[in-house]
Amino acid sequence: MPCKSDCNTCTAASCSGKPPADIEEYKAEAQRLQTLVKELEQRLSAQNLNSGSVIAPEDAAPKKPLRSAAWFDRPDDRINQTLYIERYLNYGLTKEELLSGKPIIGIAQSGSDLAPCNKHHQILAKRVREGIRSAGGIAFEFPTHPIQETSRRPTATLDRNLAYLSLVELLYAYPFDGVVLLTGCDKTTPACLMAAATMNIPAICLNVGPMLNGWTRGERMGSGTVVWHARELHAAGLIDHDQVTDMVAAGTPSAGHCNTMGTASTMNALAEALGMALPGSAAVPAVYRERAQLAYSTGERIVNMVREDLRPSDIMTRKAFENAIVANTAIGGSTNAPIHLNAIAKHIGVPLDLDDWDRIGLEIPLLLNMMPAGEFLGEEYYRAGGLPAVLAELMEVNALPHPDAMTANGRTIGDNVRGKKTWDTKMICPFSDPLKTNAGFVHLKGTLFDSAIMKTSVISPAFRKAFLENPEDPNAFEGKVAVFDGPEDYHKNVDKAIIDERTILVMRGVGPLGYPGAAEVVNMRAPDHLLKRGISDLPCIGDGRQSGTSGSPSILNATPEAADGGNLALLKNGDVVRVDLNKRRVDIMISDEELAARRKELDANGGYHGPPSHTPWQDIFRREVGGLSEGMVLKRAPQFQRVAQNYPPPRDNH
Repeated sequence: MPCKSDCNTCTAASCSGKPPADIEEYKAEAQRLQTLVKELEQRLSAQNLNSGSVIAPEDAAPKKPLRSAAWFDRPDDRINQTLYIERYLNYGLTKEELLSGKPIIGIAQSGSDLAPCNKHHQILAKRVREGIRSAGGIAFEFPTHPIQETSRRPTATLDRNLAYLSLVELLYAYPFDGVVLLTGCDKTTPACLMAAATMNIPAICLNVGPMLNGWTRGERMGSGTVVWHARELHAAGLIDHDQVTDMVAAGTPSAGHCNTMGTASTMNALAEALGMALPGSAAVPAVYRERAQLAYSTGERIVNMVREDLRPSDIMTRKAFENAIVANTAIGGSTNAPIHLNAIAKHIGVPLDLDDWDRIGLEIPLLLNMMPAGEFLGEEYYRAGGLPAVLAELMEVNALPHPDAMTANGRTIGDNVRGKKTWDTKMICPFSDPLKTNAGFVHLKGTLFDSAIMKTSVISPAFRKAFLENPEDPNAFEGKVAVFDGPEDYHKNVDKAIIDERTILVMRGVGPLGYPGAAEVVNMRAPDHLLKRGISDLPCIGDGRQSGTSGSPSILNATPEAADGGNLALLKNGDVVRVDLNKRRVDIMISDEELAARRKELDANGGYHGPPSHTPWQDIFRREVGGLSEGMVLKRAPQFQRVAQNYPPPRDNH
């Protein structure tokens, strides 16, 4: 009930409605109100934790002037302001909207008919738009350069840097205050994150999500992984070509990217581990309703990131990259992850190399039971809790290096995942009972190359027994090599070459310069005569890449490549190569004098010859790109960092 007494004559000491009597009481009252405001802010920030959103009033003022004001709020030049506005009115936007001072949010659309893995984003983008509008922003959707792993020739890797360049230019040249990066298929995620790092405006990823599980004859069929299995069955004469097609297609039953822990699932999980996506968002299947709900929440969140001025450089720190390396091992991530994560680090200015991957990630156990390193697929992974459940397991035993790393939802990664351990310990194993121990990447060096990696989580029991369990020489082996100059040479001659169960298969000329673009062609099966004897696992070495869906324990990404003068170009059939995982070395077992003689002969013939460039971009790529061990970035691109902060808005166009 309201008080009936006059405050000036009231003697009640405890009345909260009584005005302060002197300056000290005024100060105390002000302090009390400030405390209440802080409590209210904390309550607001704690809302919507499941979606990762942090609520902010629609009319909340941004921490700094909006970048879009350089286009749409020009008291110095109203004529150019009019030019920047008028064409956007053509499709129904109003002058009042564009002059309202609301954040302009880009939606970087990677889905198209050319990119079926990401095509579902054309639907999800509608929910992103609604989230942006609800939070008080204005959405501008635009296409990015398409990347499709399965149909782009000679390799989609060429497109990663091209998509990066075009996205940087779009984010720089147009009035974006923030951007939602619609990621999915392998190279789209690193391309987007590299561009976000370079521009450094508020940015957040939304993965398209994995496709539903594939099935055939009552068995799970994982996309990508099924291809390598079908190849072996076909080579052994167990299935015909039509059955190969049916079997492979069964692994891809719906919209979305690969349902295995290939490069797509890996890079989207690492985007989440870096803090650049909402917690739990990487694993949700594309066609589940939760995916569209996340699209809405992501749209809401980017508007508030703009108001908070929360940038990629605040999130993608050294701490975040170390968390991502640990996460990659725990989920059995792709051999392409070091290439892409090192590239992102270069563009954000964080030192990161392959020794870091070995030192930080090797001794982490494999916790996720998902193909190709395990037996299950994306739907089980999501139902078991996704990446937050994996990180919660790591955090419980202090194996997540930096729980205090900031993430896109404004909270630390530790706060996001704490207590979210799984109930499904067959899908996500306890740290104390993992699928494999010491499951990370080994960084190898030696006389054959300066740098290469080997994924230990996919070493099969048969391979380990055949090559790594000699009690007199543990974790090491020697073998004669069969050398192939590209996949054409391999497919033509693998069944004719002198190959036995101890042979090491080598493919060269397939790196960034040689192919060009570093194709995923170092997926070499054993010859037919060995497959028919039940021998499928042979050691493989290559200066190119391997699909992240492959279960082969190959030595990959050898740098320098043959086309760049690496010693792989000097190998001959029958040479002996020694691999020693304990010493982290791969060496050619021939004399220095013989190597020098071969080098002299190679140089006299003009070096290692690959195919010529067929397009202007291939030529530019070859002239500008670095090696796989350095992230295969364009050599001069990392000098452009924090563009939005270090450079003024672009000059006027009229």
